[in-house]
Amino acid sequence: MSVKQGLLALLAEEPMYGARLRSEFEARTGGTWPLNVGQVYTTLARLERDGLVEPVGGSDEEGRIAYRLTEAGRAEIASWWSTPVDRDSTPRDELVIKLALAVTSPGVDVQGVVQTQRTATLRHLRDLTRLKSRTSDEPDAHDLAWLLVLENLLFAAEAEVRWLDHVESTLRRMPAVPLRADARSAVPDDEPAPRTSAPTTGGRS
Repeated sequence: MSVKQGLLALLAEEPMYGARLRSEFEARTGGTWPLNVGQVYTTLARLERDGLVEPVGGSDEEGRIAYRLTEAGRAEIASWWSTPVDRDSTPRDELVIKLALAVTSPGVDVQGVVQTQRTATLRHLRDLTRLKSRTSDEPDAHDLAWLLVLENLLFAAEAEVRWLDHVESTLRRMPAVPLRADARSAVPDDEPAPRTSAPTTGGRS
């Protein structure tokens, strides 16, 4: 989710100042994606430029300007609600890239990289589990929003631990053989460099 869609979703309810947009965004996502006021106003400026929001009157005595959605903005957020998230455009996973590079890089202790990450992920999972244990059995709308975010993080952490177990098991069965540093230079100029085999993830790089 981008900041753009988040602000549009909030402004669909009522006009808001930048500072309130920031606090509402963080409250509804449990502070998982913190924003700074500068980021909010930079995004608002782009949204105004694109005709999706407009100021409501002038600034108040504190210099604040409230914004509201235009008709184009309402159409934009309506489209966002009804369109599935495009997984091809989500950010690259640094851990996947790190391990892909580790298994093809000479001198890297891949098992150590996996074990270090598993320890950190298990610690993160314990922290998330403790947070969930403190949630109300009868959450209101804002508590429910935070609970959904928290459970998403829990499922992601659990999946990461399972994947790291799979990676370690695979490494034991099929130890990676990194390309030598001089391997590419040994390939004649008129022949393509050999490609190392790697599992596909179904996504596009």
